[in-house]
Amino acid sequence: MTRTAVWLLGLLLGFFWVLPTVVTSTPSDLCKSVTTLKASLNFTNRRQYMKHNFPINYTIRVHYEEIFRVHNISKLKARVQGLETRDLQELWLLVNQEVLKKVLRVLPERHPSRKYTSDLEQLLRMVQQVFQQQQLQGPENEEREPPERIQDIWDRVRDPDMRAWKSVRPKALLDNCYRTMHCLFQDCFQSNEDFCSVLHWRRGNKKLPRQA
Repeated sequence: MTRTAVWLLGLLLGFFWVLPTVVTSTPSDLCKSVTTLKASLNFTNRRQYMKHNFPINYTIRVHYEEIFRVHNISKLKARVQGLETRDLQELWLLVNQEVLKKVLRVLPERHPSRKYTSDLEQLLRMVQQVFQQQQLQGPENEEREPPERIQDIWDRVRDPDMRAWKSVRPKALLDNCYRTMHCLFQDCFQSNEDFCSVLHWRRGNKKLPRQA
């Protein structure tokens, strides 16, 4: 084998060696990260860490837009022209990251719910990272501005001087996160249920409590 042939063979082998690291995100990768988050958001954990470990009727202050329920998704779909699922998914990621930050701010360093909340924040960041990679690699990877109304919600959530605050129980906020996750990423959950229906969450399933 000539020196040139050896060099080409080495180059080809090197290409195949690095190829798996180039393809960094797929729909199945996103579903893996979402289902990992789902497992941590199970009802038992939400009840223990966001209800039992807090004083009775304890609430935290959040922006009105951070109370992001299933029916809010339905309203946005009906009222916002040009709205895409990825717009709502990005909004869900932003809203729930802000919610977890606010929960962490009220927890003392040694609070029994602090590690759980911090772990949730890391899992949510993982979902966001995979989601963003998937958007860049997809057929619609061009830069895109979200609809104006969605951008307005983004801006209000990020505005520390907003006056529209509301006091909400920590568990209710994570219940909303859990339910809206099922609605917006329902392709990741093998089920015939309509997770975007408010009625689905009102059917008395003890593991899926009523809408907060």
